Amino acid sequence: MARLPCTCTNLHLAIAFLCLLNLINYLLLADAAIVEHTFHVGNLSVQRLGQSQVITAVNGQFPGPKIEARDGDTVVVHVVNLSPYNLSIHWHGILQRLSSWADGPNMVSQCPIRPAGGTYTYRFNVTGQEGTLWWHAHVSFLRATVYGALIIRPAAPRGRYPFPRPHGEATIILGEWWNTSVVDVERQALLTGAGPNNSVALTINGLIGAGGGGCGAAAAAAAENNNAAAAAAHQYQLTVEPGRTYLLRIINAALNYQLFFKVANHSFTVVAADACYTDPYHTDVIVIAPGQTVDALMRADAHPGRRYYMAAQVYQSLANATYSATTTALLTYLQDASDSHSRQEQEQQALMPTMPAFNDSATAQSFYASLTGLLQDGAPTVPLHVDTRMLVTFGLGVTPCAPAQTLCNRTRGSVAASMNNVSFQFPTAMSLLEAHMRGAPDGVYTRDFPDRPPVMFDFTSDSTTANRSLMFTSKGTKVKTLRYNETVEVVLQNTAILGAENHPVHLHGFNFFSLAQGTGNFNAHRHVRAYNLVNPQQRNTVAVPTGGWAVIRFTADNPGVWIMHCHLDAHLPFGLAMAFEVDDGPTPDAVLPPPPPDYPRC
Repeated sequence: MARLPCTCTNLHLAIAFLCLLNLINYLLLADAAIVEHTFHVGNLSVQRLGQSQVITAVNGQFPGPKIEARDGDTVVVHVVNLSPYNLSIHWHGILQRLSSWADGPNMVSQCPIRPAGGTYTYRFNVTGQEGTLWWHAHVSFLRATVYGALIIRPAAPRGRYPFPRPHGEATIILGEWWNTSVVDVERQALLTGAGPNNSVALTINGLIGAGGGGCGAAAAAAAENNNAAAAAAHQYQLTVEPGRTYLLRIINAALNYQLFFKVANHSFTVVAADACYTDPYHTDVIVIAPGQTVDALMRADAHPGRRYYMAAQVYQSLANATYSATTTALLTYLQDASDSHSRQEQEQQALMPTMPAFNDSATAQSFYASLTGLLQDGAPTVPLHVDTRMLVTFGLGVTPCAPAQTLCNRTRGSVAASMNNVSFQFPTAMSLLEAHMRGAPDGVYTRDFPDRPPVMFDFTSDSTTANRSLMFTSKGTKVKTLRYNETVEVVLQNTAILGAENHPVHLHGFNFFSLAQGTGNFNAHRHVRAYNLVNPQQRNTVAVPTGGWAVIRFTADNPGVWIMHCHLDAHLPFGLAMAFEVDDGPTPDAVLPPPPPDYPRC
């Protein structure tokens, strides 16, 4: 019998391998689903801190509905705006590959959904993503109450995590609370040209526990008396079984504060951040900035006869700041109802964790710097060649009071925020993305965002605050245009012009590699040696250290217009943002499709 040539055998093997790959892809696609929700956004009256407050909420829920999907699914959310405010929804951390029309930031990817019945359907695919993300309003301060979790599980049939499967899980959403309309809080800040009033309490899953004052004290008293019904009305409670491991999906939905999070007598193993897997990191404290998420395993290995507080506390990085708040939820162990001794033990006072000092920047920086990315097959790798390098300085400054700022001190001026001394102005007639798609940016934006600040100075020196010439910013709607597949490295440099603080910077449309971070001024010759090019953490939101810097790198492989901004909502309205405009690629699968038929118009 004649033998097949070796090349022919290899060809048959290659064909068989391709057929196998196609079969696997077919099976994966067959298991993909359409996850569909309808969001009715409107007024909701709730009781907090002993008074009734009308908030904006989704489907009468606070927090809003949890969206659960699997890698590969398509998510469809029909939004009906019954509120009295303009609205848009951002799907925080969703990459929006070729679906930037669904990204959600107001006047960036869309005009707002109009009040009193306006509608828009967001449709996007979540292929290649797993973990804990979230959604929130991206207009005004509405995200203080318009938010919810977005959980993406591994695709079937694999359906496995790269860590031991937990016995259970819980979503923990941390937030802030005002005893007034949050829209009025922002409006007052803009009229005065000063920062917004502080929140009056923190929340865990929308509830104010012990430490919040008012009903927070009532919740603590009810808990100590083992009055489960009364405590549940004011305080979130998580019940666990002894010896089991739980996955805590922690989301910081607070508007303006980074937070420390602990559970008394328990520790964590961090396994993911911003829906990107990390090497296991063992710690008893989690530090989380607004916009960020952390997935952490917690083993229920404490004395099961006691109750324990989980606590969230403000991390205050701004020097001389005095505002601090702590709130709690209860962690209890499931007990045998016939065990009277255990019941008596649980009636004892719940144990409170020992929290860091509210201004403990060392603990915060240690946590952020200790996370590394999990190396696994198929995971993205750090691009080593860089096409564009940018130094982006950011912080607070001053600008002359605008005519509409009727309560502004015209001698002092208005607070401004900027990147490279440009205070970002949101357009009013057309969204950035629509202008980009029309090829008509004139009158909407300009393509001249600078790669470097206009003046080089000692960015983080305390003496900088005395130099008034550095305080004044210019206003503009400037974008940085990138070629498709261009690799970009951005040094995010904090400034101390009006005081240094830790800023969480969020980039829409991409995950980036966080290569390095540190304090003081970035020095390319010295600090490049500290780059982690092997297993850096991936993020969509990086906490740039107080008086310091962070280096991020990403590939611009997603056409559209993507905003990068501080996720402290006190700073975004004053201009702490810029945008990247990414051109279409050379092939049909790298070209942004046209907007959907119901795309909101201005």
